Amino acid sequence: MPATAAIRVVPVDDALRPKLLGLHVLPAQRGWVGAIADLLADVALCPGSEAMAILHDATAIGYYRIESTPHSVTGRDLELPSLGLRGFFIDAAWQGRGLGQLALQAMFADLARRHPWARQLALMVDRNNHAALRLYLRVGFSDRGELYHGGRSGPQHLLLRPLP
Repeated sequence: MPATAAIRVVPVDDALRPKLLGLHVLPAQRGWVGAIADLLADVALCPGSEAMAILHDATAIGYYRIESTPHSVTGRDLELPSLGLRGFFIDAAWQGRGLGQLALQAMFADLARRHPWARQLALMVDRNNHAALRLYLRVGFSDRGELYHGGRSGPQHLLLRPLP
């Protein structure tokens, strides 16, 4: 497994965009994540959304999107000042190496630095996406025991993680 210092997260810019367009997930994951071209196009249409690249050294290996409010992710507001997370994935060629956990740790550090007002991070995970659920619980998210029934993916778990 690579050193943690080799994994970093940065906002997507014009130079990174073509590198991200080569990323993809496994066929079984497409329904949960979608295609990167669609994810990048959608973020441009949503005020308060921030496209982020996951880098291993200078190589783009993943993507996620931060929402300035959890409402667009959860369908409602939350008690604490919160951010939303959507579209998190590691490219299929890089999966199975523990990079998802390292990327999430880098993301938490970035959020603490750039969004110090936020007290928690919210996301929704399809109830059948067992690998993602295990990963998110391992890095400190908690399952609220609530299922969200909106959206194209079917029932999803609401997960929350405190931010420093």
